[in-house]
Amino acid sequence: MYFRRKKEYVWIHILVFLCLCDWSASQLSYSISEEVNKGTVVGNIAKDLNPNIQELETRDLRIVSSYSKKYFDVNLRTGNLFVDERIDREELCPNVVKCSLKIQAVLNNPMTAHRIEVNVLDINDNSPAFVEKTYTLNISESSLTGERYFLPVAVDADISSNSVKTYKLSQNEHFSLDVQSGGEHGVSAELVLQKALDREKQSVITLVLTAVDGGKPLRSGSLQVICLNSCSEYPSL
Repeated sequence: MYFRRKKEYVWIHILVFLCLCDWSASQLSYSISEEVNKGTVVGNIAKDLNPNIQELETRDLRIVSSYSKKYFDVNLRTGNLFVDERIDREELCPNVVKCSLKIQAVLNNPMTAHRIEVNVLDINDNSPAFVEKTYTLNISESSLTGERYFLPVAVDADISSNSVKTYKLSQNEHFSLDVQSGGEHGVSAELVLQKALDREKQSVITLVLTAVDGGKPLRSGSLQVICLNSCSEYPSL
């Protein structure tokens, strides 16, 4: 119990030291994909910081950070920095283009601290999704060809090339799809009436709108669009 408390006391002092001391000029930068297996090597601290490999144990090298999870650890025999906890980019950095974990490599006798930044790269592990499964449009049969109807946008937790890139519409004779990019919602789509509706022939038209991302492999999500052909004529008296 005494030694455990003493060790905790020492590490409290180390954390205080990290807050007060001047950082070492050296800073390492690594990149790694999210969701890699535990034990995956990120880089070699011994090689990149140039300490004697034998000093890693004698100087009690430790990886410290302010995160609640211990994402990384170091092998004192090889100097390899490796993944020690599952890394979910969307959980760490939702809707952020650049996601990085900042940790420190601390050596004792003399005490030095080196900053390490690990950039977490996005993988295409999420599919586009719509908030609702179905969307209903009431369209009058007197509507003119060329009229447009806004459609819901899909959301994708992934970013950049792995986010939603386009929309597709199931084949039909009445509507086409106009896909637009660069607006408030990124990529959006509008339904365009191409052929006048006839309620007597078909009162309900069911379409499938599919959102497709740009990842490899491609992922997609679908929405059922129900077009109700409303009557435009008043009954004769």
